[in-house]
Amino acid sequence: MNVKKLLSFVVVAFVLFYVISQPERSADIVRTTGTALADAAGQLATFVGSLF
Repeated sequence: MNVKKLLSFVVVAFVLFYVISQPERSADIVRTTGTALADAAGQLATFVGSLF
């Protein structure tokens, strides 16, 4: 098994463990990330719109 495959497996296992052990915190992280991405997209759209 190569190192990249092993590292990927370890990361996936850690994420699954975290989601199962702390579902509320995981949901909060996803919600916060989604809000940040939506805000960034809105700001980018405003910037591009102001160029034209």
